[in-house]
Amino acid sequence: MSAPGAATVPATRALLQGLVDFAGLFPPAGWTVERAVAAFAEYRGGPDAWILNRFVVPARRLPELERALDALDPARRGAEVWPLTVIAGEHLAVDVGLARAFDDRQGPAPARAESVECVVRTPQEVERARALVPACLGLVLELPLDADLPALARAVRRAGAVAKVRAGGVRPGDIPPATSVLAFLMACAREQVPVKATAGLHHPLRGPAPLTYEPGSERAVMFGFLNVVLAAVALWQGGPADTALALLEEQDRGAFTTGDEAIAWRGRRFEAAAIAGARRDFVTSIGSCSFTEPVGEFRDLAAASGGGS
Repeated sequence: MSAPGAATVPATRALLQGLVDFAGLFPPAGWTVERAVAAFAEYRGGPDAWILNRFVVPARRLPELERALDALDPARRGAEVWPLTVIAGEHLAVDVGLARAFDDRQGPAPARAESVECVVRTPQEVERARALVPACLGLVLELPLDADLPALARAVRRAGAVAKVRAGGVRPGDIPPATSVLAFLMACAREQVPVKATAGLHHPLRGPAPLTYEPGSERAVMFGFLNVVLAAVALWQGGPADTALALLEEQDRGAFTTGDEAIAWRGRRFEAAAIAGARRDFVTSIGSCSFTEPVGEFRDLAAASGGGS
């Protein structure tokens, strides 16, 4: 399902269009490939399909994915090719080979790797990754937040890649300080490098929440995807660092309002066109192991503030 042109879409639609890379195979969901494939097929056939982006799969699990796709009823799978983003491990060349071989076996359908994601720690590793990943595949590079972020962002720009930030995990220590996420976003905005955020972004707003779906799970203050995306929009518009930091740290639901023309935060308006531009050129997607949770919670937030998605 496609949305209207950016000039006419409501602000909430500009924010959510193609936002979520579905990572149901990863913790805390940790679904089987069969369950994740069935869920992705359901989401793609549902009313919120326009919010969905790619299916996230580790390279080593591509054979499982292939078997699950073969077993899926073609009517449920749909006619359109499923876009994949493939997570590579330490052996990047091997995993790129797995992705290319998967694509070759699939032919024109039913799924195709659009990008490969891996961790890089130095500009030299960025160059190596770019050399190993062919131009027919997008390259998404996760940057450790304790690294030299300005140097890495410059290297990512030269490589024509996307920078990725890990914003959480299943342990309290996995969640970085807001100042570290801000430093990542600032470095990438300065170099005009597109970004992806992942991990711990199940909820629209920052706040205390369970880290897993297990009963009695430990809780911690997690980032909200609305906080991260609007902070990125603010920086992309040339806003100051303290505004972006305050957005990253905001926990008050009442501080946000949504409407057709803009999303507002404490009197500052983010117009639909500005959100759409930043989504196109800067903050490309978020990774989430849940699709229904972030979408449903955002809809509740929008309804409470008088808007809608």
